[in-house]
Amino acid sequence: MLTQRGKLVDRKPLSAWENLYLPGIIKGMFITLSHFFKKKATIKFPEEKRTFSKVFRGVQILNRDEEGRERCTACGLCAVACPAEAITMEGAERQPGEEHLYREEKYAAKYEINMLRCIFCGYCEEACPKDAIYLSQTFAQANYHRKGFIYKKEDLLIPNPKEDPEAYQRAVGERAGGK
Repeated sequence: MLTQRGKLVDRKPLSAWENLYLPGIIKGMFITLSHFFKKKATIKFPEEKRTFSKVFRGVQILNRDEEGRERCTACGLCAVACPAEAITMEGAERQPGEEHLYREEKYAAKYEINMLRCIFCGYCEEACPKDAIYLSQTFAQANYHRKGFIYKKEDLLIPNPKEDPEAYQRAVGERAGGK
């Protein structure tokens, strides 16, 4: 015994009353009946929404700045920090005339997160120097195919705050200022 938590088992013979197993059955039925009067833990999902704690870490979101430009500069720090190696990206140079799309000279041309590998640790969020990625308060949707769990940049990018402010506020959620 390494943990010193072991209990010695009492192996005395059962009495005639205990051999009937009636006390055990009655005790089990009492426990079952007591659960009928407790509050149900199940919620009716489409009608009711589950409340999450403030520290819940859900699906990743690629953030935009106030002008609607993408914050990600494809530095790769989030991919390096990810212990599950779930993030892949390719950087590209911003072309003249694309200043309204991208914040910096370099941007993520390809950004993918494999949600089957993601462990929702939040290291990608902590590693990002531009606050371009954060874990939202929504959970990953169910899917029947593996390809549906590989989220591309289009799936992760938050709506543009200038074009669709209501969708942007829903996506930001209760985060302070959207970071």
